[in-house]
Amino acid sequence: MSHSGATPARLSPNELLADATMNTLPSYTLASRQETSRLLRAWAMASRGTFAIAFFLLDVALIAATSCGTGVAYSLLAYRDPGDLAAFMQVGVLAASIFAIANAYRGEYRLPNFFAFRPHARRTIQLWNVTLICLLALGFMTQLSAAYSRGGIALFYLVTLAGLLLERLLIVRITAHARAAGLIPAQRIFLIGTGAQVGSFINRYEPWTLGIAIVGCRFLTPVAATASAAARRAALDRDLAEATARVRSLEPDAIHLLLPWSATQTIARCAEAFLALPVEIHLGPEQILHKFENVELSKLGPLASLQLTRLPLSSFEVLKKRLFDLVFAALALLALTPLFIVVAVLIRLDSPGPVFFLQRRYGFNQQPFRIIKFRTMRTLDDGAVVPQAMRDDPRLTRIGRWLRRWNIDEIPQLFNVLIGDMSLVGPRPHALSHDREYERHISLYARRHNVKPGITGWAQINGFRGAIDTEDKIRKRVEYDLFYIDNWSLWFDLQIIARTALSPTAYRNAY
Repeated sequence: MSHSGATPARLSPNELLADATMNTLPSYTLASRQETSRLLRAWAMASRGTFAIAFFLLDVALIAATSCGTGVAYSLLAYRDPGDLAAFMQVGVLAASIFAIANAYRGEYRLPNFFAFRPHARRTIQLWNVTLICLLALGFMTQLSAAYSRGGIALFYLVTLAGLLLERLLIVRITAHARAAGLIPAQRIFLIGTGAQVGSFINRYEPWTLGIAIVGCRFLTPVAATASAAARRAALDRDLAEATARVRSLEPDAIHLLLPWSATQTIARCAEAFLALPVEIHLGPEQILHKFENVELSKLGPLASLQLTRLPLSSFEVLKKRLFDLVFAALALLALTPLFIVVAVLIRLDSPGPVFFLQRRYGFNQQPFRIIKFRTMRTLDDGAVVPQAMRDDPRLTRIGRWLRRWNIDEIPQLFNVLIGDMSLVGPRPHALSHDREYERHISLYARRHNVKPGITGWAQINGFRGAIDTEDKIRKRVEYDLFYIDNWSLWFDLQIIARTALSPTAYRNAY
C-alpha cells in the first residue's frame, strides 16, 4: 500500500496509456485491500465531519473568551472594576453566533479550506468586519452596548481578529504537517477518461497537494473516427461496465469524468451508469477554465450557469470603498488647504498660465473624465498626441520639477475623488492617446477600467511609474494593477496609502 502523504512522480500520457491494461494507478492508490479501503473511507468521512464541528466550536469558544477577557481587562484598566461579566459573555456569544453560523453556511469549515492561509485569512477579516457591524447595530437597537465603551469594543475587535487569524494560521500549519504525515485522510477519487486526459489532469493539478488521493481510473477505449455509432456505444458500455465494477470494489468518495464538455452524449451515458453507485459524480475541468481563477456555479431559480468571473467589487465592497474615499479625501483637503495656497502662489509666480491642469483620462468602465493636477509644464497637452514626461523634460517649469519629484502635483485629484471620478487607490489613469496605444498591445489592459482609477496604486508603490518606453514596463504595470483589483480590501488600500507617503520606492521615476 502506498503512503497517502507521499508525492507521486509525474506520469506522461504515454506512461498512463501503457498502464491501461490494469486501469489502476498503484502509486496513487490509498489502499490495496477492499477492507482497508472501507476503513479509510469511514475514517475520512468521520474525521472531516469532526473537524468541521470542532473548528466551529473552537471559533465560538475563542470569541466568547476574548469578549470576556477584553471586557474585564478594559474595565479594570479604565475603571478599576471588573465590570459586568454576564454582559461581556452575552456580547461574546452573540458575536460568535453571527460569525460561526455565517462561516458554516458559507462552507468555511470544510477541511480543504485549511490547506492555504492567505485566501482563508482574507475571508475571515471580511466576515469579522461584517460581524462587528451587525453587533453594533444589534447593540444600538437593544441597548446592549451600554455595558461596553468605545475603547472596550475596539479592544475586543482587534484582539479577537488577531486571535482568529492566529488560530487559522496554526490550524493550516498543523493540517499541512498532518497531511504530509498521512494522518489526515484525503478525499478518494476515481478518474474516467483517456490516458492523455488523465495524465494532463494529474500533472496539472497534482491532486495529492489538495488533499485528494486517486484510488484508480478507467481509460476509455480509443475508437477509430470512422467507427459507427453502434460500435462507439458498445465500446463505451464495456468500459463503463468494468468501471462500475471497479468503483464498487474501491468505494471512492467521488468519480471525476475527464471528458470534453462538448461530448454531451458520452457524459450523459457515464452519469447514467454511475447514478446507481453511492458516490459523487463530478465533471472534470474544461481547458478554458484554466484561464479563470474564481469559477463558480451560479443558480437563479431553474437557470444554472457557470460563472467565469465575478464583479471586481461587490455592492457592499463598492460602498465601503466609496465611504472610505469620501471621509479620507475630505479630511485630507481640509488638512492640506495651506499647502494648496502656497503651491498655487508659487506656480503663478514661476510661469504664466493657470494653477491647475486638466486632462482627459478614462475612468470606470472607460468613461472619460477630466483629471485635476497642479500645472507643472509650460504646455497643456491634451490632444491626439500627448508626449510622455521624460527625465529633464524641457517643458517642465522650475516649481513643476519639485512638485513632480514629491508627488505634490497629484494632490488636487482629491477633488476628483470627492466628485466620484476617482478613488484614493486604484490603477493610475493614462492620457487617452496612451490608453488606446496600450490597449492594442496588451490583451487585458482594458480590465484596469473595471474599477475607478486612483491617485496612487499598487504598481506605483512598487516602482512601476514614470515614462513607459518598453512593452515590458506597461505589462508589469498592468500585472500589478490587476493583482490589486483581484485582491482588494480596505486594509490593502491603507497599506498602499501609507507606502505612497513613506516608501522611497513610491518616488522612483517621479519626473
